[in-house]
Amino acid sequence: MDTLEAIRTRRAIRAYDPDHRISDAELRTLLSAARMAPSAFNVQHCRFVVVKDPALRHELRKVAWDQPHVTEASVLIVLCADRDAWKKDPARYFDGAPDALRQQMAARITSYYEGRAWVQQDETMRSCGLAAQTLMLAATAMGYQSCPMDGFDYEAVGRLINLPPDHVVAMFVVIGRGTQAAAPRVGKLPDSEVILTDRFPPR
Repeated sequence: MDTLEAIRTRRAIRAYDPDHRISDAELRTLLSAARMAPSAFNVQHCRFVVVKDPALRHELRKVAWDQPHVTEASVLIVLCADRDAWKKDPARYFDGAPDALRQQMAARITSYYEGRAWVQQDETMRSCGLAAQTLMLAATAMGYQSCPMDGFDYEAVGRLINLPPDHVVAMFVVIGRGTQAAAPRVGKLPDSEVILTDRFPPR
């Protein structure tokens, strides 16, 4: 599928065939695509928790407003991020580059993140958002449907997946064979309101 066509046709679908299975090979393809999403300084904050245990998926559904697609979609991925990835041997994010560049970039990473808790948190969300959209577009291109989700108890999800204390949960993404068409697109704001040239107009 053409990339622009995938962007046009990707929709949030909430009803899935619970009997459909995505193969391990397809899942690897989806995750490999998601891992191509950019992250600041190549820090690769994202952690993809692929929930395969049916009992765990039912527990997650309980803390996600009992939304059926948590258990009925073929795949449930909890997108998390390592908030402290920036300080865990940052030179490794440039393995394969000349050593001088590796050390230079490691120093830049430390300088950028150290002492800036808001940046550390914000970058995790940016990275997960980019990865989630890449994952959903890949699913669309492969003929599947998907839905990003944030309707759940974040603390409860963290406990259920044994989230490390220096990690954060960003969202769920479910993927599978949708069983209903997307509702018509509505409420689109005019381009004149959302696309600006150079700056906002004076108030």
